Amino acid sequence: MKILDRYLAWAVIGGTLLTLGVLLPLLGVVILADELDAIGVERYGLADALLFMLLSLPRYAYQIFPIATLIGALIGLGSLASRSELVAMRAAGISVGQIVRAGLLGGLLLAAIAVLMGEVLAPLAEQRGVELRRQALSGDVAQRTPDGFWAIDDGSYVNIREIRSGTSLRDIFIYRVDPAQGTLIATHAAGARYRDGRWVLEDIARSHVSAAGVVVERIAQAGWDSMLDPGLLKVIVADPHALPIWGLYKYIRFMSINKQDSGVYEVAFWGKVVHPILTLSMILIATPLLLGSSRSTGMGRRILAGVLVGMLYYLVSRTFAYLALLFGMNPFLAAIAPPLLFISGALLLLRRVG
Repeated sequence: MKILDRYLAWAVIGGTLLTLGVLLPLLGVVILADELDAIGVERYGLADALLFMLLSLPRYAYQIFPIATLIGALIGLGSLASRSELVAMRAAGISVGQIVRAGLLGGLLLAAIAVLMGEVLAPLAEQRGVELRRQALSGDVAQRTPDGFWAIDDGSYVNIREIRSGTSLRDIFIYRVDPAQGTLIATHAAGARYRDGRWVLEDIARSHVSAAGVVVERIAQAGWDSMLDPGLLKVIVADPHALPIWGLYKYIRFMSINKQDSGVYEVAFWGKVVHPILTLSMILIATPLLLGSSRSTGMGRRILAGVLVGMLYYLVSRTFAYLALLFGMNPFLAAIAPPLLFISGALLLLRRVG
């Protein structure tokens, strides 16, 4: 049994690695195509786009890992079924449960690889890629520091402490010096939104500092003619799915303490927690698809079945994620429900074929 376990496990692992080897170059082409419009802006060239694409691939590999495992299991075990090896194993007394167990052993190694990729490699590569892209596109007029995002904007020095999205900012400081009059204008806004092609500052405190003293005025709302483009700001916003699980946990705590909405980050956090379970569940799903089909079923049909099931899972998981964000559904339930549903369906099918 140990020999058969290793044989079946390596069939799953080999099929998954083969699938990733095919899918990742295709994803790379898509990422590079998205970057074509940015090539030529400031110092951002083709070499920068290629480097950004390579540094983005680990995150995408982590995201598609469960689907790659499903297709890989169908390819690996399907090749054994095509050669009647699975039939021979069952004729020799190997049960369906033992075949599933052997496949799950390979899945444990794959899940460990996925966790290592998602928690170590992908965050580091993503952070480096985004930083390089930002520097090339901003022309060195912007910089990300521990104190927030700093930029030079038409003679003003801008510090943005929190970028919620490319069109929504919080805690903004704007400093402008007028050497002719010897005054400093320091503006603080609680928030800013991009509307109709311009920024609108909200809850403003503006201080006029001069030799005569300091005059403070408060304004509820005012326009801000800034050269900062929302597209540039989106570049430096951390995608929750690109953060490591510990980084997500700390960020959720920070937002909770400051009474800010952390729903997107909570969904991403629990999605990472259940990611290994999802990878293993795909092997459970693949097994009844193989054992329930005839030996003459071609590899193309098996791959198509895997792609369709993967697409169905993606739609179901996104539906639950939107339920959590829009209707306040518990993020843990939203993350664990899709794999549990598919595992239940796989067990029912295994019971029929086994």
